[in-house]
Amino acid sequence: MVKNRVKKLSSGEVEALAALCDTFLPSIDAVHVPQQLNQSQSVLQFYHTSASMAGTPPRIAEIIGGKVEHPKMPLARLAIMLLSTWIGTFILCGRKSLSPKFPYLLKFSEISFHKREEILLSWSTSYFSLLRILYGALKFFILLTFFTQVDEKKENLSWKAIGYCGPDPGFHARKPDQEEAATEEEMFGPLHKRIINFSQSKQTALHKLHTSGFPVSELPSHSTTIKRLNPSFVVQCDAVVVGSGSGGGVVAGVLAKAGYKVLVLEKGSYVARSNLSLLEGQAMDQMYLRNGLLATNNMNVLLLAGSTVGGGSTINWSASIRTPQHVRKEWSEKHELRLFESKVYDQALDVVCRKMGVQSEFDEEGFHNAVLRKGCKNLGYDVENIPRNATSDHYCGWCCFGCKDGRKKGTAETWLLDSVDSKNGAILAECEAAKVIVEHKKGRKRAVGVAFTFRNEGGREEIGVVEARVTVTACGALCTPELLRRSGLTNPNIGRNLHIHPVVMGWGYFNDHSWPEAEKRSYEGGIMTAMSKVAANFDTSGYGAVIQTPALHPGMFSAVMPWTSGSDMKNRMLQYSRTAHVFALARDKSSGWIASETDIGYKLERYDLESLSSGMERVLRILAAAGAEEIGTHHKNGKVLRVKEASEEEFERFVKEESGRALEDMAAPVCSAHQMGSCRMGVDPRVSAVSPKGETWEVKGLFVADSSVFPTALGVNPMVTIQAISYCTAQSVLEALANNNNNNNNVSL
Repeated sequence: MVKNRVKKLSSGEVEALAALCDTFLPSIDAVHVPQQLNQSQSVLQFYHTSASMAGTPPRIAEIIGGKVEHPKMPLARLAIMLLSTWIGTFILCGRKSLSPKFPYLLKFSEISFHKREEILLSWSTSYFSLLRILYGALKFFILLTFFTQVDEKKENLSWKAIGYCGPDPGFHARKPDQEEAATEEEMFGPLHKRIINFSQSKQTALHKLHTSGFPVSELPSHSTTIKRLNPSFVVQCDAVVVGSGSGGGVVAGVLAKAGYKVLVLEKGSYVARSNLSLLEGQAMDQMYLRNGLLATNNMNVLLLAGSTVGGGSTINWSASIRTPQHVRKEWSEKHELRLFESKVYDQALDVVCRKMGVQSEFDEEGFHNAVLRKGCKNLGYDVENIPRNATSDHYCGWCCFGCKDGRKKGTAETWLLDSVDSKNGAILAECEAAKVIVEHKKGRKRAVGVAFTFRNEGGREEIGVVEARVTVTACGALCTPELLRRSGLTNPNIGRNLHIHPVVMGWGYFNDHSWPEAEKRSYEGGIMTAMSKVAANFDTSGYGAVIQTPALHPGMFSAVMPWTSGSDMKNRMLQYSRTAHVFALARDKSSGWIASETDIGYKLERYDLESLSSGMERVLRILAAAGAEEIGTHHKNGKVLRVKEASEEEFERFVKEESGRALEDMAAPVCSAHQMGSCRMGVDPRVSAVSPKGETWEVKGLFVADSSVFPTALGVNPMVTIQAISYCTAQSVLEALANNNNNNNNVSL
C-alpha cells in the first residue's frame, strides 16, 4: 500500500504539458462559436476557457508524475520531456516543428495551434504504436480531468453550458448543524459499528477489535512464519476474507451468521451514504480501482472495477441477471462442473436474488433506456426488462458513484450487514493484503492467515497479521492472481484465461424538440432497465453481444467520444445532456493475462471482433429507429450521420462502414466493467486454479470467491453469478471449518 511518489515536472515540461492540454481544449473566441448554438453566457465562457485557464495541466502533471501506474507511463513522461526541447519535439512531431527562422526548430509550445492539432491527429493514426498510445492516454487524461475537476463550490465551469446539474440535486448530505438530530446510522452508515480504520487511531482500532471478540496480541505469534514478518500486532479469527464485494461480502455474511468470527480486509475506503459526494472525479478517486484510470498494457481496453467497501456492488449499475442456462450447461458438461446444473445452484440463485430484493419493474424509465426500448420496438427486435437489485421507484443515474439512499442492495446493504449484525464480523477498511501466510506441515501447504499493510494515524505504513483457520481471497479477477502469486502459489493457470466482456458504444443525439421529452437528461434515471438479446445468440452458444445502456457522466463521456479538433469537442459536449448511448457487450472467447495489477494483457480475436461489429450495427439501427437527429460511434474518425437528411442508401452505407471499422490499434475505445476467469475453477489442476469447491489446488484452507473462478466469460452482468458461486463456496468453507474443529478436538483428546 505504498503511495505513489509524484515526480515534479520541470518548467519546460510544464510548458509543453500546458500546450498539449490547450490543444485538446483550446480557448475559442465568441466570434467563432457556431451561430446555431445557444449563445448564453455560460456557453460563451465554456468556449472561451482553455484547459490551462481552468487549471487542468497541474492535475495532469500529477497523473503523469506518478499518480497512475502503468507499464507505458514512463514513456509518457519521456515524451513530455522530449516535447520541452527543440530536438525532442522534432523527433516526435517531424516537419511540422520546423521554422524558417533560426534556430529552425521549435519546441512543442512554440508551434502554432493549428499545427499542434494536426500533430495530435497524426499521432492518433501513426504507424508507431507508442505514438498512438501517447495520443490515447493524453486525450483520456486531459478530457476526463477537465470535465470532472471542481472548484470550492463543488462545481465545474462547463456543467451549466452542457446541461449537467452536477451531483444528484435530490440528494442533500447532512450539514454539520444537523448532526445532533442524525442517528449514528444516518451519519456513518449501517456498517459503522464494525468498520475498523487504523488511519484514525491504531490503538482505538485495536481496542475496537478486542471488544468485538477478536483476540489481539502485540507480542510475536507462536508461528515462526508470522514472526518473520515482524508485524506490529496479530489478530485472531476463524476466517479472514480479502475483499468485500459480491464474492467476499457473501462469504463473510454466511460464515458470520453461522457463528464463526470473520474479519474482512478491504483496501478501499468506507464511504457512508451521508458522506457520498456523487461527484464523478472524487468518486473515481475514492471508489474505483486505481482511481478509475486503469487500462490494458497496450491501452486498447479501459478497465473499470470497484475498490471500496462493497466492491463492485457499491458502484455497479444494478443489473441482476441470473446465470444463463446455456452457460450453466456449458460449465457443467464441457468443464465437468456438475454444480451448475444442480438443485444446489438453483437454490443459491434463489437465495442471493431474494437477499438483494431482485425485481424487474420500474416506475419511470430514463433517457438511454427509453431510447433503446423504443428503437428495438420500432425495428421488431426483442427487448426485455433487466432485473435489478433496487426498488421500482429507484430512478437514480448516480449509482455508479455509490447509492445515496441504500435502495440498491449491494453487499454493504445486505451480506456485510448480516456479518455486522451477527456481532461475529468486522471490516478492516483501507487495509491491503500483502500476502497469504502459508505454512508447510507434514508435506502439505496450509493457509494460516493474511499479512496486510495499513497506514497509522501518522501516515506511516505498518504491517498487521490476521491469523485464521481459513482464508478466502475475493479481491476480484484483476487483483486475486497477483495476491496468490505473492503468496507463493505457482499454478500456471493463475493470472491466465482473463475474460473482460469487451464493450463498444454508439451514440445518438436527440434535440430538445424531439423525443424523449425535453426535460429528460441523459444522466438521469435507472442506469439499466432495458436489454436486447437480438445479437446475443442466446438460443445457441451465447457467444454474441447483448445490447444495453451505460452510465456516462461528463468526464467519461468526453474521454470516450472521438476528438477531431478542440472546437469539435466543445460542440459535441454541448449536446451531452441529450445524447443517448447504447452499447454492445460481447461474451468473449478472446482471453488475456495478468502479470500484475497494473500490467494486464488482452487481445481481441476475430470471432469477438465480429460479434462486436454485429452488435454495433444493431446499436446504430436502434438509435436511428428511436428518432435520433444524429448518430455515430466512438471511432477516431469522428464521423456523424444526420439521420433525417440521409437517404436510405446513405444510411445503410454509414451503418455498414461504421460498424465494420477496425477496433485494433486504439482505433476506437473498448471498455470493460466485468473481468472474469483469471483463476478459473475446474476439475483438473493442469487447466484450472481452484477446485469445484473453490479451494486452491496448492494450498489447503485457501479459497477463492470472486469472478476470477468463472470457467469462461458469462455474457451478461455477473453480480448474481458471483454471489451464487460464492454462496456455494461459503458452504465449502463452513465444511472446512467444521472439519478443522473436529481435528482440533481429536488432537486435544
